[in-house]
Amino acid sequence: MLSELVSLAEDNAVDLTLVAGDIFDSASPGPAAEEIVWRTFLDLAEVGPVLVVAGNHDNPARLDAVAPLLERAGVTVVGTPRSPTDGGVVALDDLGVKVGMLPFVSQRSIVKAEDIMNSDPDKHAGQYEERMRRLIDALTKDMTADTVNVFTSHLTVYGGLAGGGERTAHIFGYAIPASLFPGHLSYVALGHLHRQQKMPHASAVWYSGSPIQLDFGEVADQKGALLVKAEPGSPASVEELPLRSGRRLIEIRGTLGQVLANAEGTEDAYVKVILQEDARVGLADEVRTAIPDAVEVILDSPGRAVAPTEQRQGLEPTQAFARYLTDSGNADPGVEALFAELLDEALSESGQ
Repeated sequence: MLSELVSLAEDNAVDLTLVAGDIFDSASPGPAAEEIVWRTFLDLAEVGPVLVVAGNHDNPARLDAVAPLLERAGVTVVGTPRSPTDGGVVALDDLGVKVGMLPFVSQRSIVKAEDIMNSDPDKHAGQYEERMRRLIDALTKDMTADTVNVFTSHLTVYGGLAGGGERTAHIFGYAIPASLFPGHLSYVALGHLHRQQKMPHASAVWYSGSPIQLDFGEVADQKGALLVKAEPGSPASVEELPLRSGRRLIEIRGTLGQVLANAEGTEDAYVKVILQEDARVGLADEVRTAIPDAVEVILDSPGRAVAPTEQRQGLEPTQAFARYLTDSGNADPGVEALFAELLDEALSESGQ
């Protein structure tokens, strides 16, 4: 997928690439993940400058540590919030572009971020939305009508549609209205929500979305990049560029026969199977034999209410277990035999 992204940049001869956060899925990515990402940034920088802000999944200090090295290759990375005069605003004079860069700011760190912007400490008692407004204003107030004015950040805007893979704890509980973005901005590049979408605003305010499906809540999402064309003094035009690479996520639901009938065409995809069958030994194995890339097999059988434990008291363990399976609608002689074998082994080891 990243190779396809680089090819799109090359084919369209882009002047600038914006990456709006969540470069990695983890704050402690492995060496292989880092190698892929840094190589991609370097390849994109061969086409034009690359500007990157940290997302909530990233480690801001780690990104700031490698930023000086990437800067030499034409990649500007902002891990923690900076004031406009200390790297928070990047002026690309040869392109006639100014970019305000605000990485992810949590509720816990927003007071510190606001202090970096040299705001009045007496105002720190304000709510998250008001503090964010001051941060955005600080990074965009000196932009004039004779440049293409861009703002990029990793945050939540009210009304945005979630894709399904976002971490709920980082989505709800804070957000800002799109009206906080000044009208003199040509384009606002947002990260955080996984679904590609335009937000209501006089300017072009867009979430690029995640470039690949990240969980089975996103199987219906079309992933892609955004090609932005902008001139000073007017909102940018945006073209959605679909990305075709990367392994698909597919969900199949039905009886075993229906699932196996739909197994064709799932090659090179991660598959979630929801079986509408009664439980029995080896059911999941049958699915994985037909669909080797089934990453999850879930049983969705109606079952029956389990009888109270008292009705099984006084029975031998194997009898009680068989009664439990029957009462729960999961009677299976194979499971009963496995239970008897394990019970016998456990009793032998305990000397009983």
